Amino acid sequence: MGWVLRFLIVVTALVAAGGAGAQVAAPALQSGEQALAQDAAAVAARLGVSDDEAARQLRLQAASAAVTDDLARRFGDRLAGIAIEHRPAFRIVVRLTGDAPVADETVMLDGEPVAVAFVPGAAATQVEIVQAITAYQATIRASLISPPGLGVDQRSGELVAVVSGRDVAREGAEALRARLAALTHVPVRLRVVDQPALDMDEVAGGMRLMGRIPGDARRFLCTAGFVVTDGMRTGIATAAHCPDALSVRGADGREAALPFVGQWGWGHQDVQINLATDQLAPVFFADTAKAFSRPVTDARSRAGTRAGDVVCHRGERTGYSCSEVELTDFAPAGDLCGGACLPTWTTVAGPTCKGGDSGSPVFLGTTAYGILKGGSYRTDGSCAFYFYMSTDYLPTGWRLLTAGGVVPPPIRAQPVEGR
Repeated sequence: MGWVLRFLIVVTALVAAGGAGAQVAAPALQSGEQALAQDAAAVAARLGVSDDEAARQLRLQAASAAVTDDLARRFGDRLAGIAIEHRPAFRIVVRLTGDAPVADETVMLDGEPVAVAFVPGAAATQVEIVQAITAYQATIRASLISPPGLGVDQRSGELVAVVSGRDVAREGAEALRARLAALTHVPVRLRVVDQPALDMDEVAGGMRLMGRIPGDARRFLCTAGFVVTDGMRTGIATAAHCPDALSVRGADGREAALPFVGQWGWGHQDVQINLATDQLAPVFFADTAKAFSRPVTDARSRAGTRAGDVVCHRGERTGYSCSEVELTDFAPAGDLCGGACLPTWTTVAGPTCKGGDSGSPVFLGTTAYGILKGGSYRTDGSCAFYFYMSTDYLPTGWRLLTAGGVVPPPIRAQPVEGR
């Protein structure tokens, strides 16, 4: 079964068919600079800047991680949110509660001065908003026709309730917003998305996995995400709502099973692991045509992810695209987590998502961010946003495999009331 290793091009960067000598050209392995250049070109128009300026800003974004982690520690008792702004110039914005001013700062990132602006006057801290979501989620769900998505907008320091048009029509937008604000004791903003959040459960991604559900004659496609390891074995992490029994098809048409390890799909997780028959390398596809693969060199934690961060994803149905993080500490609408979801997910402003993308890798350059779970859609079927599970929440005993080894476990792996 050694051809399985050779065919798992999303995670091995080796492509060769077994059997009668058929060969498939191996995708080129990108360097870190090549990966960021591709992502910059993909997001430049969305940011309203040139390709070169987008590349510069993505380098600054990556370099700013340690700075914003330190800012979160310094202002933890006042912190309403940290955001990355790309226009009119790249800067870091820190929103704080209270009226006491904090002088703006300048930090050096990648050899360049970058402004850090402090904006006081927020009504609630980020932790207080997350606690409000956790405390009042059940009451809010029960009071509406359609259970809403609830998340934190770190740019404004607000709880954003993603509600249906029917609920707004029934109650009135301002009346509904004021009622939710009075209930939660934090500032609330409404966002209307007329189609609910859905798991993308007919899926394919970095590579195409196939499976069947007992009692269902249909064949399902599912996305492979990142390579993981338990220290002895390597496997593929994908979405938990994929079929348990998955297989991969070689270029000669033969299929090989990928043994099922387990799935974790409650509250804060949507992840499944299937083993490969050979040791896998930590690489993934990051372009629509699958002409290039990238190594995984690092991971970005959920706690360190900022509103305005650019991230990318690559799904078999929609291909490759990049956009900005919108909401952190997000609890998706409906009962997608074996019931209500916890506020541990992150939303991204599309611009593309579709049934067929679940499990796909979310990344920037060669840094892993998470595994795509689902999306929410406008009435015309276009993608309003997608949301992903951080790689922080891989199941106990399994770690993200990188080119340098493994990513250590997060300090706070399963928060319930805050980050």
